[in-house]
Amino acid sequence: MGDLYIHGGISHGQSIGYNNGMGIVSPFMPQALLDDIFSRLLALTSFISNRFIQFFEDLIYRDVVGFSEDFVSVSPSQDPGSSISTSCSSSCSSTSKNLVTVLDVHNQETSSLEDCSPSGFEIIERKFFYGGIHFILKGYFRLELTKFFVKSALVLALAPYRISSQCIKRARIRVRSIISRVQITLHGSSTDIGWIQRDPNMDPVEDGSARFLELLNAIRNGEHNLPDSYVYLLIPGLFSNHGPLYFVSTKRFFSKMGLACHIAKIHSEASVEYNSWVLKQYIEELYWGSGKRVMLLGHSKGGVDAAAALSIYWCDLKDKVAGLALVQSPYGGTPIASDIMREGQIADKETRRIMELIVCRIIKGDIKSLEDLTYEKRKQFLSKHKLPKGIPLISFRSEANVGPGVISMMSHIAHVELPKLPFMGPGPDESEYEVGPMVKHRVPVVVPVSAAMAVSALHLQLRYGEKSDGLVTCRDAEVPGSVVVRPDQKLDHAWMVYSSWSKNQTGADACEMCEALLTMLVEIGKRKNSGN
Repeated sequence: MGDLYIHGGISHGQSIGYNNGMGIVSPFMPQALLDDIFSRLLALTSFISNRFIQFFEDLIYRDVVGFSEDFVSVSPSQDPGSSISTSCSSSCSSTSKNLVTVLDVHNQETSSLEDCSPSGFEIIERKFFYGGIHFILKGYFRLELTKFFVKSALVLALAPYRISSQCIKRARIRVRSIISRVQITLHGSSTDIGWIQRDPNMDPVEDGSARFLELLNAIRNGEHNLPDSYVYLLIPGLFSNHGPLYFVSTKRFFSKMGLACHIAKIHSEASVEYNSWVLKQYIEELYWGSGKRVMLLGHSKGGVDAAAALSIYWCDLKDKVAGLALVQSPYGGTPIASDIMREGQIADKETRRIMELIVCRIIKGDIKSLEDLTYEKRKQFLSKHKLPKGIPLISFRSEANVGPGVISMMSHIAHVELPKLPFMGPGPDESEYEVGPMVKHRVPVVVPVSAAMAVSALHLQLRYGEKSDGLVTCRDAEVPGSVVVRPDQKLDHAWMVYSSWSKNQTGADACEMCEALLTMLVEIGKRKNSGN
């Protein structure tokens, strides 16, 4: 066996040499890496071979001796060692009879065996054996390294192609995403508008426009038939907290007739479910405080909140509510809210951040108040909560004037109520009146509400081909199972807020229309009760 030389111990970065009878193989020779690996393998096999070499020699020793004698006899340079070979062969043949003797001779008399020709044969045999292994391992490692370098070369050669293909795939995904966003943006709410009328599970509507006009003309001629056996609750719409005169004139108009009228003090920028709970408590307080049933009239989101209260808490309110009138309410949803809050369209995240800044930070409201008016949320809500059967319902919808005169005007003269201060005298366009102990006066203010509603209505008409009041389309405002009122007068979505501000009103104002709607609601209730 060869001798193992370890220079300074085996550690990282140190060299190992192996004496295989042909010289020490140094790791600094060519192909140092392969020889280093091979030397480490031989070092390991040398320890293992010491254990089973005795068994190996016992099995093939006689054949090895015969082969060695033939090999020595044929060797040309054999004169000096012929006698030694003869004496050694006789000694070896005598020792082969006893395995223990052979092992003792092999272990104890190493000096005599070193001069024998069988030892030289062992060296030659082991050279052939380990040389063959070295050749095989070297070829194997060369083959593996060749494969490795070929694979590395292929990977490096194909790297630009792979990178370019990945870039192309990402570019395709990006282009498809952009195209999808553009399609969603352009498609908008075209398939959602009027979905509630296409739903076969929804009840049909009844046209009550003619009867409404009759009642409105009678009211304008001084005939007031609204009974005082009910409590009338007015429910304002979205952003009503920022309009202090919202429904104030209507409440004052009803109070002059001796009717109990209240304005629901709700957080209009809250979600529909939250406001429904607040309205449920409000209705119960009015009922237990007066002993009279409550007539509800909700404008815009207020009608949606009131309908939600009846749908969710009808078991608690069925004996306390006499009817509901929804005025310009987006019962089926509104394309304005859907187009703003729709996910997947262009700049959807940026638009949502802007709306959250306006609604949540500036107005101190809840973004759900706007989300609840989208088509998606309305479909989800109405699939779970439907209005109860048998309750008197009226849905009022209108169209905004989109004429060039309204759009070019870009303003509407409104009046704001301010408290009367001692140093302020009434101006030429101001009027004073008393509200309790406080004296107030009206100040004209230019508000571009009419123009904004006209532009919005024109946008919906050009984009979707739908008539609207500027915010709610006519088809989305018609509640299933209700009596629908379609007035001939052009009214935008803000008419309920500013119609009573102008003194020179040629048509009916919000106060008279609310009275006509509630009078018609009382008639529908009587008709249903008589029918039952």
